[in-house]
Amino acid sequence: MTRLALVVDGVGRDYTDKKKAVTALSEVSFSVGRGEIVGLLGVNGAGKTTLLRIIATLLTATRGRVLVDGVDVAADPKEARTRLSVVFGGDRGHYPRLSALDNAMLFGSLSGMPTRSLANAARDALASVGLLDVADRSVNTFSKGMKQRLHLAVGLMARPALVMLDEPTVGLDPLETERLRAAVAKLPGEGIGVLLTSHNLQDIERLASRVVILQEGRVSHDLPLDDLVEQSGGGTTVTVLSSEPCHAATEATEASGIRVLVSEPSADESSWRTEFEVAEWTRDSLRVLAQLWPSGVIRDVRVQPVGLEQVFKHLAGAESGASG
Repeated sequence: MTRLALVVDGVGRDYTDKKKAVTALSEVSFSVGRGEIVGLLGVNGAGKTTLLRIIATLLTATRGRVLVDGVDVAADPKEARTRLSVVFGGDRGHYPRLSALDNAMLFGSLSGMPTRSLANAARDALASVGLLDVADRSVNTFSKGMKQRLHLAVGLMARPALVMLDEPTVGLDPLETERLRAAVAKLPGEGIGVLLTSHNLQDIERLASRVVILQEGRVSHDLPLDDLVEQSGGGTTVTVLSSEPCHAATEATEASGIRVLVSEPSADESSWRTEFEVAEWTRDSLRVLAQLWPSGVIRDVRVQPVGLEQVFKHLAGAESGASG
């Protein structure tokens, strides 16, 4: 049986705003296994930040319980904190004049690690994020991406059961983003559970094995990504660049599961851009689309399979429509 790094069991959180009772979270339940990366998504106001603060022992739940590696965060927050690490995005929070090694050892010491184990633990943590070769360099010589990987190394010093990553790739260039993702992708193999939140949904799409979505303080979805995509009903996005606007969609177009999303001049106004949602992209789909330009010239066709970003927009839009 897989050991659980995190158990969120029926968690609720109420507060009062201007004498009005507000429920931020209601019956939130999910888990993260040791060796599993779970993405946590939610629009602003969904309760995601409140939940993260409860897990991190910064806020107390009104109802329910949270266990980190079997320890109740409300009953024993001090012990729970020894089993989790919270890693924020950004390049601040280090001592810039100290080396990467000294930073890791310092923060390990502050977390209560034994002095005799600090140096080896720091080197192991730096090696796991690709910074061992620059361990003796001052942090003020590091790039933003290197500083973010140092944050992760510090978080790994005590070998936690759970790592909470909040916006880990914010502000990073593509190369450093890939390096950071590669470091995170190793964590499941080391038996560490990861709860990942990011506005860059490619982080979650590339790293997470499961996605939990919060909507209005409740868990609306808790599924593997492929299952989430299938349930969302979203289709492939096809963008056609042409010399002129397409003809109006016909019954045949709609019967083929093709729906026009956008039809407008391209950014440089040299062509016309039409975006479609296609339920199932096949050779017949391309033939049906071509019939919308009987006399015009199709200059380019770009096919983008449905991904997490499209799914999340679809689900968030459906939720706002239902509540509006």
